[in-house]
Amino acid sequence: MSVRLYFDVHVPIAIADALRLRDVDVLRAQEDEAAEFADPRLLDRATELGRVLFTQDKGFLREANRRQERGEAFSGIVYGHQLNVTIGECVADLEAIAKSSEPHEWIGRVEYLPLK
Repeated sequence: MSVRLYFDVHVPIAIADALRLRDVDVLRAQEDEAAEFADPRLLDRATELGRVLFTQDKGFLREANRRQERGEAFSGIVYGHQLNVTIGECVADLEAIAKSSEPHEWIGRVEYLPLK
């Protein structure tokens, strides 16, 4: 089973579109009627759906750290700072993550793009 992705509202739609052309399962918060959710609730939603959250919002890193310290499970986060990773790098790295890892490998994990 491949990793399914969940995108917060800060992620450009071009990344989702390019991944979908590569047969990667992506759900955007806007499509899930969750665009107005606060960060903790959005991470809960991704976890409920069994999807790894991709974000460019640092707030999610704080939330992940809080949950890791408390031992609270979440489905995983991939973070790519807008100034440190291009759209093309996001697409390539997220495709690699989706197609070469399993959902259970992401529980409680935070990964940063670009992958090195």
